[in-house]
Amino acid sequence: MSSLVVSDLAFTWPDGRNLFDGLDLALGPGRTGLVGTNGSGKSTLLRLVAGELRPTRGTVRVDGGPGHLRQDLTLDARLRVDEVLGVAAVRRALRAIEAGSTDPADFDTVGADWDAEERARAALDRLGLAHVGLDRRVGEVSGGEAVLLGLAAQFVRRPGVLLLDEPTNNLDLAARHRLREAVLAWPGVLLVVSHDRALLGLVDQVAELRGGAVRLFGGDLDDYEAALARFREYRAG
Repeated sequence: MSSLVVSDLAFTWPDGRNLFDGLDLALGPGRTGLVGTNGSGKSTLLRLVAGELRPTRGTVRVDGGPGHLRQDLTLDARLRVDEVLGVAAVRRALRAIEAGSTDPADFDTVGADWDAEERARAALDRLGLAHVGLDRRVGEVSGGEAVLLGLAAQFVRRPGVLLLDEPTNNLDLAARHRLREAVLAWPGVLLVVSHDRALLGLVDQVAELRGGAVRLFGGDLDDYEAALARFREYRAG
């Protein structure tokens, strides 16, 4: 079972600014929306979980490995689609084997991934990219399609923990709908940062990042906002 456990996490920027100091978070399978004010550290927390930044203190344990779709995703326009999806080497080995190769290196490359090409095409089809061939170059697709291509790569990789940072940016309505369907189908841990209310309406819980700490609220964005409203009414007396 996939899980994410962050324990006593601290992070200090090179200029000496402390962002986190003792942050704890534990997530099991399901969809969690990460919310907080601008500058609270949402994207930085995702990067720490993904292993792209090193914490000053504490541990991050990601069972099943992380997959991270960054807000500033930039794909090399020269890459082929199968390279982005991570199946290029397996496709080459499969072609060689189909042509009669008995080279052990080809079989080692394929391993148990004999259906890699089918999985790649299924991931593209799920996100409305069936028209994008595996041999096409990234520079031939639109900006929105590139974002969906990055998400398709995560579905092919099948990490235990999927991190999405503003994934609906640059997507049209149809693409947003396909992305939401893909999010609903994700079987492991999903942690998403977004301003898209429709997307945050699909989460099972909301993680509020405030003052370097995380609080969990059951339910979707509407439930979270209702809980905050009740708390404010209580404090107002």
